[in-house]
Amino acid sequence: MAGLRTIIALAFVLAIGFLLVILSCALYYNWWPLLVVATYILAPLPNALCGRCAGEDDLMSDYNGGALDAGHFITGMFIVTGFFPAMIMSISGGILVYGTIIAYTHFFAHQGDDF
Repeated sequence: MAGLRTIIALAFVLAIGFLLVILSCALYYNWWPLLVVATYILAPLPNALCGRCAGEDDLMSDYNGGALDAGHFITGMFIVTGFFPAMIMSISGGILVYGTIIAYTHFFAHQGDDF
């Protein structure tokens, strides 16, 4: 069961991720990496939408892996858009932020689904 320590750890990693993105902008005097923040909002959407369309929770239908694979591919395209001159810090921050979103979803999204 995820608890308070998990939330604190995820918040810490999220803050470090945002700090790396902001530092990649400030240290290299290039503010284009801030556009990556928009992808943090868009990146989880294909996984969520394609996960619902795949019908993996439906007991009567066959598992449709094509929709899930398409969602993972589109999410990967959003994550890779962080290539800028300050690439290392921007991508590191993006990986930390997106990893935090995935970890939060893993720990807290399905708590009320017990039948």
